[in-house]
Amino acid sequence: MALEPAALRRRFEAAKARRSVWESLWQDCYDHALPGRAPGSSGDLRRGERLYDGTAPDAVDQLAASLLAELTPPWSRWFGFTPGRDVPDDARGQVAPQLDRAAASLQTHFDRSNFAVEVHQCYLDLVTAGTASLLFEEAALGDTSAFRFTAVPLEETVLEEGPDGRLDTTFRRSEPTAAQLAARFPAAVLPDTIKRKVEQEPDTRIALIEAVVPDGFGYAYAAMLESGDDGDAFLAEGKFSRSPFINFRWLKAPGESYGRSPVMKALPDIKTANKVVELVLKNASIAVTGIWQAEDDGVLNPANVRLVPGAIIAKAPGSAGLTPLQAPGRFDLSQLVLDDLRSRIRHALLADRLSQIDTPRMTATEVLERGAEMSRLLGATFGRLQGELLTPLIRRGLAILQRRGEIPSFAPDGRDVALQHLSPLARVQAQANVQPVLT
Repeated sequence: MALEPAALRRRFEAAKARRSVWESLWQDCYDHALPGRAPGSSGDLRRGERLYDGTAPDAVDQLAASLLAELTPPWSRWFGFTPGRDVPDDARGQVAPQLDRAAASLQTHFDRSNFAVEVHQCYLDLVTAGTASLLFEEAALGDTSAFRFTAVPLEETVLEEGPDGRLDTTFRRSEPTAAQLAARFPAAVLPDTIKRKVEQEPDTRIALIEAVVPDGFGYAYAAMLESGDDGDAFLAEGKFSRSPFINFRWLKAPGESYGRSPVMKALPDIKTANKVVELVLKNASIAVTGIWQAEDDGVLNPANVRLVPGAIIAKAPGSAGLTPLQAPGRFDLSQLVLDDLRSRIRHALLADRLSQIDTPRMTATEVLERGAEMSRLLGATFGRLQGELLTPLIRRGLAILQRRGEIPSFAPDGRDVALQHLSPLARVQAQANVQPVLT
């Protein structure tokens, strides 16, 4: 399928218009759970000044860290390859060591790359907004790893869902500088209008659109300028057997392309808790400084009164001077309401389920029950992440290493080679399958 710049821009604008209905909800989620991130801009850290309760940001950090440890633990084997169902029994002993060496080589490249750093940022987006995107590129020859990862911010990502329900069409709008653009696309010929802008202002940022579109035999890649007036031609074109953009979601409702997050579910409680803490602080400031009234006796000037220890306030003879005004009510119930809200927030974000063990000792039954509960809580999410994140990661890594000739060519389709998930959460599910047999 041949891509045309004008048609691709129209498709990008249509997908961006469909995404606009989510942006206000994403903004609320980021403001209350991950302050400093602002979809549609470079981020406004002053938005965090309106945040008074830190329960949601703390729970988001814990859940993202738990996902990293349970799905893709750093420097630990979280996948493997085994002989498939079509491999004869007498050949399994010869095939298994080769597959194990291939898995070890692939794991080594993951460990030596920046994968753990970037995927953790994606988990933060996943927990907060429900959708995340990870760019998986091939590093230059001679680097310590063949892989290079970039956590693509959600404000730069415009996605389309394919017929199979996967987010297989990806548009990325970014604004690199002229130097960054030249470094990434050294063979690209910039239009004269862009060259004049760069000569006048070297730090000028140029709006760039990158598109990865499935074409039936793989994925077509194209990079172009956002404005067609500056040049109606591609800066670069290419072809991928596996998409470099790995898009994944927390959960998905019918008829929707973008995912829903646990922060969206807890957003009413998060907003209410934030407002309650704000009112508590205002009530505390009134309780500390008080509200005062004074007679207008011509001597007392309220503008010059300072309520500090040891202060002497002049008043006219016979006047009442400054008298405190009794507050109409008390705010004692606020703590009860706040404790309930914080408990619901931590429950919705799984902070009370996936947290560290508080008790010094746990019986074997308690360990098994805790593992079973974790499997029930993250079962649906793990199934989606396994299909949208883990498996595409491994397939993309295999394609890069096989093209370099570091590992033999094979496809983990289940017939000749089967993909085996070895993450802690996958092992919990395996234990749950074994437990009935042991019983």
